[in-house]
Amino acid sequence: MKRKVTAVWKGTGAEGSGTLTGQSGLLKETPYSAKLRFQNEEGTEGTNPEELIAAAHAGCFAMALSFGLSREGYTPERLEAKATVQLDKLEGGFEITGITLDLHGVVPGIDEATFIQMAEGAKAGCPVSKALKAVPISLNVTFG
Repeated sequence: MKRKVTAVWKGTGAEGSGTLTGQSGLLKETPYSAKLRFQNEEGTEGTNPEELIAAAHAGCFAMALSFGLSREGYTPERLEAKATVQLDKLEGGFEITGITLDLHGVVPGIDEATFIQMAEGAKAGCPVSKALKAVPISLNVTFG
């Protein structure tokens, strides 16, 4: 499987802007820019690469956990995963310095310790976590 997104950028880094278009159509000339990346914390005017990484990570992690739970005979009622990507300005430039996954799960018939163990396994095993293994990834779990 291959997924493609096209980024088109016009202008300088600071003043220019771009659009992102993906093959699924979900991203269709979605705007992004330095202003949207650094000045619009509400995220109401477009997206940025860190938000897209967070979306990919939260989605992949929740799906991986669901598959793992299903293999063990559990059916999740609800898995809510939130990924927070931390971008910091360091001496060498901007860098993603960490990702926090916050998970809230409602899974009938499973005990909390097993749920946490399976969540840790999904964090380590999902393809996006593996791709981002150069970045520290932490997991916070609430259950019930």
